[in-house]
Amino acid sequence: MNRRTFTKKTLQTASLVGLMPSLPVFSAKNAFVRLGGPLFDTYQHPDEWIAALQKQGYRAAYCPLKTDASSDQIRAYAGAAKKADIVIAEVGAWSNPISPDPAMAQTAIKKCIDSLALAEAIGANCCVNISGSKNPAQWAGPHKNNLTTDTFDQIVEVTRRIINEVKPTRTFFTLELMPWSYPDSVEAYLRLLKAINLKQFAVHLDPMNIVVSPQVFYANGALIKECFKKLGPHIRSCHGKDIILKEDVYTPQLVECRPGLGQLDYSVFLTELSKLNNIPLMMEHLNTGEEYQKAAAYLRSVGSREKITL
Repeated sequence: MNRRTFTKKTLQTASLVGLMPSLPVFSAKNAFVRLGGPLFDTYQHPDEWIAALQKQGYRAAYCPLKTDASSDQIRAYAGAAKKADIVIAEVGAWSNPISPDPAMAQTAIKKCIDSLALAEAIGANCCVNISGSKNPAQWAGPHKNNLTTDTFDQIVEVTRRIINEVKPTRTFFTLELMPWSYPDSVEAYLRLLKAINLKQFAVHLDPMNIVVSPQVFYANGALIKECFKKLGPHIRSCHGKDIILKEDVYTPQLVECRPGLGQLDYSVFLTELSKLNNIPLMMEHLNTGEEYQKAAAYLRSVGSREKITL
């Protein structure tokens, strides 16, 4: 198969009318959330990819291609997703576009541009990245300069540059909530939406990432409701994780864990998410296929209790 680096010319070829999955609208009587996660089965062709998704009962997927995919590959996978009623939730652009290393920052910006172009071509709900970090050693780590006015302004400038380079019409560029980088709260996300002021900038929701204190931990259901109340119309994809507050130490330590092993209020999360139309919940950060199956079983059990199909 002819392969070439994904460019804006490829985007013009691949972004064809009809590639975006034609998704049903589920009524309130049949509440529904599209669940997805990484695949551990190997696949070489779109039909094998679809079979691997269906084997897990997934109705949403991470993008199966990289930014160097050919137009033919993009067309084939987009068509397979449409036929099987699978939503491609997101293209990950994981990188640090505000790195203090100028070369690293420019490489990251290019990765974001290429990833957003791929999301546009394949019909993904969004392209997602973090805003980045000023930490010279940890690309997504904390730093004293991450939450400053200057850094906020830089994030606005860089994000506008990425979106304006691609000019997407059916996908969105999003920034994942982070505890020590903008957006670090619902209010910070609202500020970014206003400052960036582009229709194709939207929200990626991972509420676990902003559970940052015991007070928030024990009232995380209220936090999740606030996220959906204020950001709901802008949400394009969600991540599903869980969180523990360790009880055998005397300083707060919040630890990520598999859904079902922590105390994130998934009854609230799934109820609020089911009110949106075809916004996926994507599991992440687990090590084995068995762990993902256990996580999915837990989420489906919560959904069943709330009369929500996953």
